[in-house]
Amino acid sequence: MVESPLMQNKCSLWKQGLCWLVLLGPLFFFSYGQVNQFTATRHDVGSVVLGWEHAIPFMPWTIVPYWSIDLLYGISLFICTSKQELTRHGWRLLAASLIACLGFLLFPLRYTFIRPETQGMFGWLFQQLEQFDLPYNQAPSLHIILTWLLWLRFRQHLGKGAGLLSGAWFLLIAASVITTWQHHVIDVISGFVVGVMISYVIPVEGRWRWRRPSAHALLLVMKYCAGGLVFLLAALWRSQGFILLWPAVALLVVAAGYAGLGVSVFQKDKNGELSLSARWLLFPYLAGAWLSKKWFSRRIALSNVIYDGMALGRFPDNTVAQAAVLDLTAEFHKISCRTKCWEAYPMMDLVAPEIQSIRQAVARLRRLRQGHKSVLVCCALGLSRSATVVAAWLLSEGHARSVTQAVALIKSRRPQVVLTPAHIQVLERFSRELQCHQVSP
Repeated sequence: MVESPLMQNKCSLWKQGLCWLVLLGPLFFFSYGQVNQFTATRHDVGSVVLGWEHAIPFMPWTIVPYWSIDLLYGISLFICTSKQELTRHGWRLLAASLIACLGFLLFPLRYTFIRPETQGMFGWLFQQLEQFDLPYNQAPSLHIILTWLLWLRFRQHLGKGAGLLSGAWFLLIAASVITTWQHHVIDVISGFVVGVMISYVIPVEGRWRWRRPSAHALLLVMKYCAGGLVFLLAALWRSQGFILLWPAVALLVVAAGYAGLGVSVFQKDKNGELSLSARWLLFPYLAGAWLSKKWFSRRIALSNVIYDGMALGRFPDNTVAQAAVLDLTAEFHKISCRTKCWEAYPMMDLVAPEIQSIRQAVARLRRLRQGHKSVLVCCALGLSRSATVVAAWLLSEGHARSVTQAVALIKSRRPQVVLTPAHIQVLERFSRELQCHQVSP
């Protein structure tokens, strides 16, 4: 009997999942245990305890969800549906163990509460835990890092109802590290930060790409780096200013985008959704971009029809009723609206798009026009990125015979449009390409 390609793929993934389990399991127990025992012999181990933590109750039954992560850890390696997903997930789990152990060595901390004696099944589970886990591997909490990474995988493959139950259980696991008196709050916070950063740096979908930045992009790099350094210095200025590290990191990551990593720093997919890790890591920047859009769009129309149902506008809200949307923003997450078809082709803000990006955006716009009479092409404010693509579409469809004519038509419908010399230059190149194709035999 010949196996189908689907069955062969599943068997291959199961074998690879088993290989990852054989690698990760022993590595986790060996590294975690050795670091724990080593720290127990040190004399420089301190503790960080917030005053209100003494009010946290000890809840013995939560040892059950606490232990359940071991089972979910193994299962997560067998629910992946592609080699890339499994490989990236495996590398995430490997990074979690290594980074956590490095943190335990560099910043050793000790759990200070004395756990009450517990009887019965819960007591037995605590006894098994104490045989392996001394109270020294604290920050960042590996339990929290793994909870985040495992939940990301399960939510990807579960339906709405099962996904909600799964989310509730993982939330219970996260809470259990506190209610079992296993970790202090600082361990949880640092564990969540590390987990988000691991899932961001090792994305399951897409990959990191670098392209040589333009001169204008390098100016933006300097501006975002300066902003990031200001927040970094402010965070280091005061002992309690660590929260300012968040906007510092967000601005430096965006600077890396302008330095050559491009739209990949936002991890936005073709459906218009930013990865959950990117939304957390870049939240200060994303919130600032949203507030900026709200402020500068006060006197700008949501959209304007440019030609025969082709509309140009800002990133829409949930009142938009266009049949289709071509979303050119890299920094905004898709909203829930009445749009039947939403397709994203992310472009960086404040810089002129490359000629290749314009070609691909116009090609997608043509496909959308084939099935929908009304299409909205949008960016943050509907003034530059989207205007450039609409101008290129007008040229490609013969609705404008020159760049000057295309820009004039757009500005007659949406006067606030701003196209820099760099935007005009790339449109002129696009127009010359079109003319060459028309005259070629």
